[in-house]
Amino acid sequence: MDTLTREQFAYLTDLLQNKTADTPEVCRTLTELGYIENGAVSPAGYRALEPYRVRRAIFVAAGFGSRLVPITLNTPKPLVRVHGQRIIDGLLDACLAAGIEEIYLVRGYLAEQFDQLLYKYPMLRFIENPDYTKANNISSAFCARQYFPNAYVFEADLLLNKPELITPYQYRSNFLCYYREQSDDWCFTVEGGRIVTQKIGGVDCYQEFGISYWDAESGKKLAEDIDEVYRTPEGKSLFWDQVPLTVRPDRYAVEVRPCQKDDILEIDTFEELKAIDETYRN
Repeated sequence: MDTLTREQFAYLTDLLQNKTADTPEVCRTLTELGYIENGAVSPAGYRALEPYRVRRAIFVAAGFGSRLVPITLNTPKPLVRVHGQRIIDGLLDACLAAGIEEIYLVRGYLAEQFDQLLYKYPMLRFIENPDYTKANNISSAFCARQYFPNAYVFEADLLLNKPELITPYQYRSNFLCYYREQSDDWCFTVEGGRIVTQKIGGVDCYQEFGISYWDAESGKKLAEDIDEVYRTPEGKSLFWDQVPLTVRPDRYAVEVRPCQKDDILEIDTFEELKAIDETYRN
């Protein structure tokens, strides 16, 4: 059962960011409950937020990054530098800024190269994916499935231009995305703020970013479903997020968390990398 309504949750988390909302009734209720004192979140308010705290982060980083050849012939894509910084560093820094220090990275291709991250991120815990050459990224989710409850799940090769999107509290399971009138990429159709279908290409849709959050209930179910689906004949060919959104959507209520197109950037090809960072043009 929820401790807070969505409006109460939004008011408290906005208050933590020094934002104010024009919802005096919500403020009055939270004050009467003792969750706000002297215009700030009280100790009781922090306790009320605790069920919504993000406990951990999982990074899916086992793949080849074949579309970024030749750079990825010797370097895993998340470790490629853009303007002097490794791609994954922005994501890890955002997690730490949000107070998330239980961080898992699933590795496979050139796995030993990720050891360099420990100099800056000694809290990082590696999970080995022995099947990254034989299966899609569901194999990485399978290896990390026990950690899905109360967790962000990241594709590890995203440039995060708006780190404040990674917040310490989340109300419901969701995917970051942005609205498009038409898309030829992975996207969602949405009703009432919830994802109805996931597909490649669509109109009046939300294009999917590879950053999601899974609350305690959904994360537990997802761990079970990934385990079961992965062991089916067709399971290894799937992307992990197809399990809750396509294979067994009736078991989940996943929301969209809209942001702007430029807040997150995925560099798919070497040509795109050269366009962003001129040091690769020579």
